[in-house]
Amino acid sequence: MKAACHTALFIFLNLSLCAQQYYFRGEVKDEAGNVLQNVTILQNKTGYVFRTGSSGTYGIVSHSKIDTFSFSMEGFINEKAVIDADNYFRLKMKLLPASAANSRRDKLSSLTINLEKEELRSWYNGDETYASLLENHFIETKRFSNTGMSLNIDRASYSNIRRFITLNSVVPPDAVRIEEMLNYFNLNYTPPNDNGLFKLKTSLSSCPWNIDNQLFYINFSSKKLDLDSLPPSNLVFLIDVSGSMDMPNRLPLLKSAFRLLINNLRDKDSVAIVVYGGVTGVMLNTISGGEKEKIITVIDELEPGGNTPGESGIKLAYSVAKNHFIDGGNNRVILATDGDFNVGMRTEEELDDLISKHRESGIYLTCLGVGMGNYKDSKIQTLAKKGNGNFAYLDNFKEAEKVLLKEFTKTLYAVADDVYMNVDFNPEYVKEYRLIGFDNKVGALRDSLSIIEGGEIGSGHSMLALFEIVPTEINKGAIKDEFVGGELGKINIEYHLPGKSDKLHTKYNCKFEYLPFEKMESSCRFSAAVALFGSLLRNSPFIKESSWNELLAMAENSSGTNDLLQKEFVQLVQHAKNLYSKVKKKK
Repeated sequence: MKAACHTALFIFLNLSLCAQQYYFRGEVKDEAGNVLQNVTILQNKTGYVFRTGSSGTYGIVSHSKIDTFSFSMEGFINEKAVIDADNYFRLKMKLLPASAANSRRDKLSSLTINLEKEELRSWYNGDETYASLLENHFIETKRFSNTGMSLNIDRASYSNIRRFITLNSVVPPDAVRIEEMLNYFNLNYTPPNDNGLFKLKTSLSSCPWNIDNQLFYINFSSKKLDLDSLPPSNLVFLIDVSGSMDMPNRLPLLKSAFRLLINNLRDKDSVAIVVYGGVTGVMLNTISGGEKEKIITVIDELEPGGNTPGESGIKLAYSVAKNHFIDGGNNRVILATDGDFNVGMRTEEELDDLISKHRESGIYLTCLGVGMGNYKDSKIQTLAKKGNGNFAYLDNFKEAEKVLLKEFTKTLYAVADDVYMNVDFNPEYVKEYRLIGFDNKVGALRDSLSIIEGGEIGSGHSMLALFEIVPTEINKGAIKDEFVGGELGKINIEYHLPGKSDKLHTKYNCKFEYLPFEKMESSCRFSAAVALFGSLLRNSPFIKESSWNELLAMAENSSGTNDLLQKEFVQLVQHAKNLYSKVKKKK
């Protein structure tokens, strides 16, 4: 009995020791003594991620008295420290050299020239939204006439929104990116002139959700490449086969998607297949795109299982792409995943660092997102933006067919890189303006080092950018007098040709030509309906007077009767109206 008591006491003491917790406290500043907010702190042993608060301090619980932590922040050198819980740890982070800092800075989707960070304070809703998208507000033209945005062909947001609504689920506001919703429809594509790379067309109308304001449309179309004359492609399929992909709408859907893509390959194209999951390895060494049966056989044999070592998979895929690099060709890694990286690098900052190193190699990155539940939209979006590529979300087989078969060249062949559009409004006609979509992350806006970076534009792409405008008295008078000789503003597009370093420009003068909304082309009216849909999903403060009924009427009146995508949009709006009306009643 005595021995048993001693044994029980021994077990109790050991359990108590194992359960003991230690509290690590400290602060992070820069070399000048300024506190650093939102520094990412990785607990190396557990993989848990923490951040410093508004005063640069942190508090972390651990079962070890001595623990190892890694500190990282955009624009600063990463630090790793072994810390004793008995000591208050003070860390001074050093700024990166200027050249390195440029590649690590937060990237903005849009930027207004000379708009100071202090001016943005009234836009914020509180510290808790540092990782959220912050909707663009109205800006006074006399003070800040010049604004710009990063152009790309990303369209993942729309199909992801469709998934949520189809499953009778409310859409998370930060999943709504209106510019990607507009990209999805390739509205009003107008081919450029014979020698031109881009075609620009602008329009001005009344605003359907605010009768006192106007809508300014910029229709941007890129040259459509001839498939037969396209350069050879060096493609590496990087496929996530981890355990999280073991669902019908994940790996099986991706297998079907890649079969469609393989049908478009030519003999002069080459393909390799890299997988990561229980193992990371090359499942198919680079072979000709003409050997379709071999490629499809490897795809069909893929089975899910294991963890998700995304870091090692990405490194291996880029290594394979580099080994078979084609000068003057289309060198591209196609990453297909649900984004649930749980081994190796996990945070968006770490993935940013990894992929940015490959950006200058001339290898593009196309990301295909799948799944639900643990689908990591933000991580895949980070990879696509930093990897000089594009991003699509496949919610069903029809979407896979759209992205990889019908829009094959737009998805996989770039006509221009680092494309950035700058709009300079004329304050005589524009009192204030608000860019719809192209919203930035709060963290990027707060980071004084953040910069804007252009995107990749694919073959045959058409996009519509929208501004809501507060007109001046001169503007109103010109409409009343039917005067059309004025200039609303100027547009400048900056870009690089694929594989070239020279920066090129295309300039365009925007004439003051006004039409009432109901007389606009159907594509413009439809684009306004798409923008209003996104704004309602985000519960935007700028469309408070609008209702789901108004949106549904606008969608029905502007959609093309023979356009299946636009007809589907009308059905989606009807579904969302029923869903959100029920949610409102419950509240």
